[in-house]
Amino acid sequence: MKHHFLIKLIPPRPSFGQDMTDEEKRLMQEHVVYWTGLAQKSVAILFGPVIDPKGSYGIGVVEVEKAEDINVLTANDPVTQSGLQFKHEAYVMPQLILREQLRP
Repeated sequence: MKHHFLIKLIPPRPSFGQDMTDEEKRLMQEHVVYWTGLAQKSVAILFGPVIDPKGSYGIGVVEVEKAEDINVLTANDPVTQSGLQFKHEAYVMPQLILREQLRP
């Protein structure tokens, strides 16, 4: 049985999207490469940044074989390994409806 999760990536500060250092920009490029690889493996269904006036963050929706796989996905993310205080939150999506499923 497949499991779906919404993953929220919270950056180290609310202004991160506007004032990233060069090192943080490089790190975010590595993060995008990592998540692009997950999308190519059909693990990540979608991912990207969210511009929120209270502070930008990232989201991803993933499909995994077992719930414990979320810990592996987030632990292997370059932003997690950087030690720069990024935080992942994961939320179970008990039902996922795709528009492709609704087309005749």
